[in-house]
Amino acid sequence: MEVTTQQFKRCDLITIAGRVDSATAPKFSEALEKIGGESRFKIVVDLSGAEYMSSAGFRALIAAQRNCKRYNRGEVVLANVPANIHAALELAGFTNLFQIFNDVTAAVGYF
Repeated sequence: MEVTTQQFKRCDLITIAGRVDSATAPKFSEALEKIGGESRFKIVVDLSGAEYMSSAGFRALIAAQRNCKRYNRGEVVLANVPANIHAALELAGFTNLFQIFNDVTAAVGYF
């Protein structure tokens, strides 16, 4: 899995490529925590390159969302979610916890 981060004026973009599973989720979680640790709480996660996301990846997303929404500081939004990951999010009941956008431009523009 490859994680790249990019900082914009109003938010941060994390781009995921590859599989997010129990072996790679700590790296993903670390990237999310690093942004939160720098007091930036508006995060866009681009999943266009993600092939698979396990429950460990979902836990990292939920933890980041909880941290960002605390005290109404911001939130995590998802962009370019592949069909298989979107189905898993729906099955777990997480689609109502995240704003989901079809492209990164709309997601960044949301902030």
